Amino acid sequence: ESVANAEGGQAIIDAALDRYGRVDVLIHNAGNLRRAPLSQMSYADFDAVLDVHLRGAFHVVRPAFPVMCDAGYGRVVLTSSIGGLYGNADVANYAAAKAGIIAFSKSLAKEIGSRNVTVNVVAPGFIDTDMTRELPEAQREALLTQIPLGRLGQAEEIAKVVGFLASDGAAYVTGATVPVNGGMYMS
Repeated sequence: ESVANAEGGQAIIDAALDRYGRVDVLIHNAGNLRRAPLSQMSYADFDAVLDVHLRGAFHVVRPAFPVMCDAGYGRVVLTSSIGGLYGNADVANYAAAKAGIIAFSKSLAKEIGSRNVTVNVVAPGFIDTDMTRELPEAQREALLTQIPLGRLGQAEEIAKVVGFLASDGAAYVTGATVPVNGGMYMS
């Protein structure tokens, strides 16, 4: 299902309830990218990115919250990005959506914390994926000079942080944004 619309988000939560009877952990990691300078970015491309990232988070979190509140337990982990922390050229739509997720999570954490539901964000930097492997070599090398650890991150490193935020070990962590970027952006 697509999280870009309310029906898709509801369907995802309904499927979890049908299969497991509960929703203890919700991880929103859907994403897309439409790159263009703002002066050339279409309204459709701007909306397409916000629909999946920011509205998508709303579309899955909203139907999950009553379930978590009734159970008196829940862990929500949303995915932002280094771009949501400091912006980036030619992806104003993406940066805005990812920054919006951070603010969204802080509001939700304040709203729902008394029900033993935590809401946190992981903000990855540049990760070794098919997308970053397609960067021109010169661009990759320039990028690596900006990362104090001198390498791209691994998907497993992000997964371990998400796993922690979803665990009982993070029961006293809410409203946090955890940057996982090799030191490229230090908050």
